[in-house]
Amino acid sequence: MSKLRILLTGGGGMVGRNLLEYPGIEEFDVIAPRSSELDLCNFSAVQAYLQKHRPDMVIHAAGKVGGIQANMREPVHFLMDNLDMGRNIVWAAHQAGIKRLINLGSSCMYPRNHNEPLKEEMVLKGELEPTNEGYALAKVVTARLCDYLMREDANYQYKTLIPCNIYGRHDKFDPAHSHLIPAIIHKVHLAKLAGQTSVEIWGDGTARREFMYAGDLADAVLRAIKDFETLPTYMNVGLGHDYTINEYYQAAADVMGYTGSFVHDLGKPVGMARKLVSVERQLAWGWKAQNGLREGIEKTYSYYLKEHQQ
Repeated sequence: MSKLRILLTGGGGMVGRNLLEYPGIEEFDVIAPRSSELDLCNFSAVQAYLQKHRPDMVIHAAGKVGGIQANMREPVHFLMDNLDMGRNIVWAAHQAGIKRLINLGSSCMYPRNHNEPLKEEMVLKGELEPTNEGYALAKVVTARLCDYLMREDANYQYKTLIPCNIYGRHDKFDPAHSHLIPAIIHKVHLAKLAGQTSVEIWGDGTARREFMYAGDLADAVLRAIKDFETLPTYMNVGLGHDYTINEYYQAAADVMGYTGSFVHDLGKPVGMARKLVSVERQLAWGWKAQNGLREGIEKTYSYYLKEHQQ
């Protein structure tokens, strides 16, 4: 019996690379072209690639991603690039007759400033966070396109996973492009090396965030491939609990052996006060994350030391 052939977009990104190295993925024939081989912003190129390779399933994990600074600096590219990639791969898959697709959304798709856990049915139920609105809009449109295609023809099962924030191996640690945890690891590491007695935190540090180790998302995607029929149309993938920015800094300092203090720059943007996904649907499906915060930071710091420091 031949292996299920899967086209994975974003194979060079953090989510894709964690999936490609995750134990069990070798059960499938995974094609993961880099952007130099397949330009997802070129619809005809995507169509031709699907016709040539004829995958049984598509996993759309590609995207232009970045932290607050990058999203605020380049809103046009975050909207246009992610919109083009999502529309092109989903529509081309449909045109090619590919019946199964897993689209990776983002918790940025949810309304801003909600203290309660964000449930899947809350997409488009409120204002988006302005600091990454372009990225979020593109993710919402792609998820809705998947949904509409399923409504028009139930033979096409195009489902969306909505992960919370992710960090881990293959992350971006450059402050110009990084998210919170890799930025913290980089900043605290440099402070420790330089013997700095304090590290700056943007805002007062009380904003809460949910960050899951990337290996756990890979585990969830692998489970979604295997149990695709039971996978809900929309499903959050997260921890179900969060931490303050201050707690993330302290956890990193503990792991890295940094003993300095933290100072707050109250003039800097901090994004949403809280963004926590509901994991009720995920738990009912029978999956939960395995790595705790300290374990995840330890693994990520080990990767950082090996790959980014000589």
